[in-house]
Amino acid sequence: MSIFSNIQEAFNNELPFVTYKKPTTSLLKGWFQQNSNLITADSFNESGFIFAPFDNREKAILIPKNQSTYIEEEVTVGYAQTNNTNHAPDTASEKNHIQLVEKGISAIKNKQFKKVVLSRREKMELPDCNFIETFQKLLSNYPTAFVYVWYHPKVGLWLGATPETLVSIQDTNFTTMALAGTQVYNGTTNVIWQPKELEEQQFVTDYIVDRLSNISSKITSSGIETIKAGKLLHLRTLLKGQLKTNTASLIKSLHPTPAVCGMPLEAAKQFILDNESYHRSFYTGFLGELNLNDKESNLFVNLRCMEVSKNTVYIYVGGGITLDSNAAKEWQETVAKTTTMKKVL
Repeated sequence: MSIFSNIQEAFNNELPFVTYKKPTTSLLKGWFQQNSNLITADSFNESGFIFAPFDNREKAILIPKNQSTYIEEEVTVGYAQTNNTNHAPDTASEKNHIQLVEKGISAIKNKQFKKVVLSRREKMELPDCNFIETFQKLLSNYPTAFVYVWYHPKVGLWLGATPETLVSIQDTNFTTMALAGTQVYNGTTNVIWQPKELEEQQFVTDYIVDRLSNISSKITSSGIETIKAGKLLHLRTLLKGQLKTNTASLIKSLHPTPAVCGMPLEAAKQFILDNESYHRSFYTGFLGELNLNDKESNLFVNLRCMEVSKNTVYIYVGGGITLDSNAAKEWQETVAKTTTMKKVL
């Protein structure tokens, strides 16, 4: 019985599961919960697969190791590249997002915060959406991403292909990243970045180093590099260090990062909650393996994701806003980011 058959059976029986592939591997892993209980991770000291929302006042969901069956399988998914991205967002979405970004820029000018990450949710009606096929296409199209399908009958069905690691922890050693800036990939990673993107990237890097300074030692930085994620390019800085405390304190220090929220953090977050006019839920939260195999955690930021509800698909996208942002260009950036999900639907 293949792992995909297990997915279908668990879904038919309304039992929670997650199946995922880490970046640049071909090993598909699955945790299949043996009951339909809704279990939360309250301390981050639990063991299993965690799915945490953007707003850290809301509960993170756990598929616990000790109540689940684990399956792994080497996969080669042979779907061809797909490029059908004709579904255009409506003009009302464009108008609303541009107004939101302009409001964010105005707040930055008024010194409320230096940066804010503003997002939107795009609704698509798809009468024949096969989520397992969609998951297989994500696996095929995004080999360098963390690709997943997650389901809980009391919460919903989510899929994604995210380029961003929140943190990887092995015993007391950890690696995290600062990720910011976006441009469309045009055949090369040897590109020129504008001061706006470089400044945004430095904001994120400096913030993370500052947040980690009290709980870790020996923090080292890789320097800025350009990475490809699907049809997009981003700026990335890898940061490594050694924990002086526990996994829970590290996660709480990192989430949410300025790459998904803004800075200063609390002011940016409040602006998001007050002005985005929809609930982010698990978009820009984090997910992954928590405290497996004796103190090993691999957590990823939930970007480039979708929520599937019967015949409706919700695609979530956003972008970082700074003083030099242009509202119309920010809208176009979100449109470019929707292609990650649209091309597999």
